[in-house]
Amino acid sequence: MTEARRVVVGISGASGAIYGIRLLRQLADLPGVESHLVMSRAAMMTIAAETDFTPAEVSAMADVTYTPADVGATIASGSFVTHGMVVAPCSMRTLGAIANSLADNLLTRAADVTLKEGRPLVLMVRETPLHPGHLRLMALAAEAGAVIAPPVPAFYHRPTTIEEIVDHSVSRALDRLGVAGTITRPWEGMRGGGSKG
Repeated sequence: MTEARRVVVGISGASGAIYGIRLLRQLADLPGVESHLVMSRAAMMTIAAETDFTPAEVSAMADVTYTPADVGATIASGSFVTHGMVVAPCSMRTLGAIANSLADNLLTRAADVTLKEGRPLVLMVRETPLHPGHLRLMALAAEAGAVIAPPVPAFYHRPTTIEEIVDHSVSRALDRLGVAGTITRPWEGMRGGGSKG
């Protein structure tokens, strides 16, 4: 039997909790993938404020859920092999902790472990406008090996709902882990922009 591909999902307190929720939904639809979730306390507040879900309902979407204080959890160790991690959304506070290796809770510890083990870490940074301090933190995290992937919407697939816009950004994040879903179609070029033969 093939072992499940483990994907760690972090949800921080930035606006955009729906990105983490849709990420969990996409992972649940992928065969052979096991999701491991850690939400910050601020994330739980944002989920309640921005969505119709409760934190408990979001926790139930994951295969395994941890509390942010559980720094002794399996995902806090590099010996627990994962396929990578996505923080969706990633607040500036969480970005700053990851960029500076401040593993002061399970979310930032799991991210630090992902980087030190050379596994993909995708940070869906949610803030605008960005001041120089934000940009420096993103550069620091990128230098450490993180993929900075703000959820910037694309429109070539002609989305008609907020969910379609969110799913496109989430699918792009999963692309970087090599566990892409099939919710959105890839770019196929402009009409008339090329031909086979």
